[in-house]
Amino acid sequence: MRTIEFPLIETDKLILREVNKNDAKDLLVYLSDKEVMKYMGLEPFNSIEDALDEIAWYKSIFEKGTGMRWGISLKGQDEIIGSCGFLNRAPQHYRAEIGYELSKEHWGKGIASEAIEAVINYGFKELNLHRIEALIEPLNLPSQKVLERKGFIREGLLREYEYTCGKFDDVYMYSLLNQDFKRKEEIGNHSTSV
Repeated sequence: MRTIEFPLIETDKLILREVNKNDAKDLLVYLSDKEVMKYMGLEPFNSIEDALDEIAWYKSIFEKGTGMRWGISLKGQDEIIGSCGFLNRAPQHYRAEIGYELSKEHWGKGIASEAIEAVINYGFKELNLHRIEALIEPLNLPSQKVLERKGFIREGLLREYEYTCGKFDDVYMYSLLNQDFKRKEEIGNHSTSV
């Protein structure tokens, strides 16, 4: 069992924090939305128990050290409008998979991008990751675009890689390496100092 405190991350517009059972209603709002769940490999949630199970899973991956999932909230508001974090963390390989989702009413506002950036930064700088992976369904174009803007490279198609919702799904494997992240960061710092 892990005894470390769950980290809080603050960005320009967001607070990324630990999700608790008091957030179950917020999670149910967006995780019951068919459009939000379309590419997540899960059926839309139907009950508060589904949301509580999701929160219990967030807690368990953190305690086991296999992942961590932050709830996304806008600064000045406590409502959770999505989540972002790591799963399938393999510390011996310095690798983890990133996952995220966001309430539909907040799509297209740069919120997912800002949260992903903060989580990537945490992964490389605090968790000492060398590689961050993402598995994205081929039809999930918005997610692919967000990752590509962050410097992720599409490595290939994993055919019928996941069995979810009664069918086999293809997924693209994306990755971002620490050296790619550092190079992008150096370019960004250089261009702002010029």
